[in-house]
Amino acid sequence: MSDVRDLIIRGSEKVIRHYRLLLAGARTDDERELYRSRIEREQRLLDALQGGDLLDRSAA
Repeated sequence: MSDVRDLIIRGSEKVIRHYRLLLAGARTDDERELYRSRIEREQRLLDALQGGDLLDRSAA
C-alpha cells in the first residue's frame, strides 16, 4: 500500500508543479484565479494523503 501511496503523492506534487507553471504564464485574472484554486485543491488533497486521512476514510 505504501508504494501506491508514494506514487499518488509524487503524482500530486507533479500536478501542483504543472499548475504553478501555468500560473506563472497566466494572462488574465480569471486564469490566475483558476490555477490558484486548483493548486489549493490539490494541496489539500496532498496534505490529507500525507497525513493518512484519505487512507483512513477508504478503509472505513
